[in-house]
Amino acid sequence: MTRPPIANVASKLPLLLDNDTVRRHLSLDALLPAIEQALIDLSAGRVVQPMRTVMELPAPGSLLFVKPALAAGALATKLITQVPDNAARGLPTMIATLLLLDPQTGNPLAVMDATWLTELRTAAVSAVATRALCDQRPKHLAILGSGALARSHALALRKVVPIRAIRVWSPTRANAERCAADIDGIACADAEAAVRNADIIVTVTNASTPVLMGRWLKPGALVHAVGAPRPGWRELDDEAMGNYVIADHRAAAETESGDVILSGARVRCEIGEVLAGKVAVPPETTVIFKALGQAVEDAVAAQLVYESVTGRNG
Repeated sequence: MTRPPIANVASKLPLLLDNDTVRRHLSLDALLPAIEQALIDLSAGRVVQPMRTVMELPAPGSLLFVKPALAAGALATKLITQVPDNAARGLPTMIATLLLLDPQTGNPLAVMDATWLTELRTAAVSAVATRALCDQRPKHLAILGSGALARSHALALRKVVPIRAIRVWSPTRANAERCAADIDGIACADAEAAVRNADIIVTVTNASTPVLMGRWLKPGALVHAVGAPRPGWRELDDEAMGNYVIADHRAAAETESGDVILSGARVRCEIGEVLAGKVAVPPETTVIFKALGQAVEDAVAAQLVYESVTGRNG
């Protein structure tokens, strides 16, 4: 049997991109419009995206997610682990690896560390929703949680709306203080103190029971409910979920989100429908945006990284 020339084999090997490389080649300026279009395409049925697979790992609260998607010429599968105990090991609680493929041939194009990609695209989704749902008056921002997503949300939200002040709460006070110092915020002793009178609230915790109570919310507040990615977990109580609920993907929210399932909340629409101008949210409405993180977001972000690294366009 004749072996193909080594050069031909090597030419088909995917690029290996570490997290530092991804950071250098993924900017919010490029990511925000790409994420907005991806969410519009998802709601319009122009994305092929099966429901994610979730596997429990041995450590308590630890999960493996498998998330494939095909959209706008980008084909990708992401593997992401969520391991709460990693914080004590000095490791990210979320570790992600993404495989980008040529949608025409199936040939692997790149394997990239998707840790920063996940952090930034998650916050970019919240930023895109904020831009669509909020005016440009200065906002008080509350963040419940003190990990990587808290930091990326501060970065992304400052990009789209004036932020007057940021209050941070975490179950571990030292973590809240470190996060607050990193994002020029103020650490709060309890969640209620962080949330009271906040215009925008972000929940990015590992909680499986509510940490945000509806009675704390000011009328017209916008809540980005990002944590609690399992049917039996939740960050928001029933009163909070009784507000106007928007999802990044309706089917995902109704089958994977404990905040939605356990409260019996009605999902009014998808954020892609709002972005496309198909749904108008009533003014001064308290909105809960339940985002589970969609694979199409990873695919378009990975495509941006690949095009920047290789100098290709499309």
